[in-house]
Amino acid sequence: MSKIDTQGMSGPADPNIKYTGPAEYKPMVVQPRRLFNPEYVKEMKILINEILDEREGRTGISYFETEHFKHSIREEEPSYKDWSQ
Repeated sequence: MSKIDTQGMSGPADPNIKYTGPAEYKPMVVQPRRLFNPEYVKEMKILINEILDEREGRTGISYFETEHFKHSIREEEPSYKDWSQ
């Protein structure tokens, strides 16, 4: 059975480095988790605003009427124009 001597495995210590005490670290930044992803939230906002606009009598092409947003795979999806504009 062979054994490894770990006593002398650290590199040579630099005599020019001075120890100033424990290192200070910035506090970790925590990003809160949400139930819905950003795309879902965007669609829900559009839906809610369209419903409120319909109640006020304003109408237009709905974001959810996908027939109006058909496009070729080589083209970008047509942009949605908000009804309030």
